Amino acid sequence: MDKSILLELTTYRMPFGKYKGVAICNLPERYLIWFRTKGFPEGKLGMLLNTMYEIRLNGLEYLLKGLKDSPHHS
Repeated sequence: MDKSILLELTTYRMPFGKYKGVAICNLPERYLIWFRTKGFPEGKLGMLLNTMYEIRLNGLEYLLKGLKDSPHHS
């Protein structure tokens, strides 16, 4: 897994909707599942949402530990 993508999951924020402004890594699992059933958006946002979905699905949240606390996290 590319560390830059993992870092983006902690810094990239939802640009719209109920969770506007929330970091992708902090989105509720039910929201990620909803996108999975409805279809992820095109482009970077969709890729990040799908990646976060897969991380949760496979119990890989530990990959983000430490990144959330890094000085690059806003």
